[in-house]
Amino acid sequence: MKSWQKYTAEVIGTFILVFVGSLAILNAGEGLAIAFGFGIALLGGLYAFGEVSGGHFNPIVSLALFLDRRLSAADTLWYWIAQFVGAILASLLIWLVYTSRQAVKNTATHPLHGNWKAWALELVCSALFVVVILQVTKSDRYGPSALIAIPLTLFVIHIAILAVSGASVNPARTLGPDLVGATQWSSIWIYFTAPPLGAIVGWILHMVTVRGDTSIGGDLRRAATDMRGVEMGSLRDAEPDAPREEPGQVPPPPSPSEPDRPPSTGPGDV
Repeated sequence: MKSWQKYTAEVIGTFILVFVGSLAILNAGEGLAIAFGFGIALLGGLYAFGEVSGGHFNPIVSLALFLDRRLSAADTLWYWIAQFVGAILASLLIWLVYTSRQAVKNTATHPLHGNWKAWALELVCSALFVVVILQVTKSDRYGPSALIAIPLTLFVIHIAILAVSGASVNPARTLGPDLVGATQWSSIWIYFTAPPLGAIVGWILHMVTVRGDTSIGGDLRRAATDMRGVEMGSLRDAEPDAPREEPGQVPPPPSPSEPDRPPSTGPGDV
């Protein structure tokens, strides 16, 4: 798989997630319908592009998979860029279709019951989201149901915290409407700190509880060293730096050079 295909898939997949979710906010306006909008949009994106890029469509998912050594440092940075671009393009299209910046503002995430309550819930729900993703994409017990478990978790998160924080758990989903809608950025710090921290917490919980690995400090130092070691040349070439796992939520099928590997039965196979 060529690098540009993966990054393009992340742009389009994130675009689908943010665009369809934004339409659900504007046209449905009811919590359950909005939750379905984001959940089904993620499911559609996974079916369409999951085997190309892994179907992250969210910077905290890429962060967690980088920490889990399923994604290289250079690829992680490019995935982040692609995800933010996809979200911004989705909000630009909302502006173009509705010919109103106010419509874009209406799709933005903002705290409704205090900043710290929103921050805490975004962190906890981001951790839960990541824990689900890390496990169902690694274990072979879930099979095709893994593809349903991830959007279903996002659906439940929206039901739980939509009325408190707007249910972002995705910095790209927040930045697109905030940037295009020219909203006040007084609360954007919530969505750029809580979800990434939640991803780190979720990864730690997965490592300790599921894998029984307590050498977290060494893994975090390795990740920081890998990020600091990324140079412009490696960003241009996007050569992987020895990830230990498949690169995403939905692993690609085995290549013809792997005849002994059994066929993939779903996103739980790694």
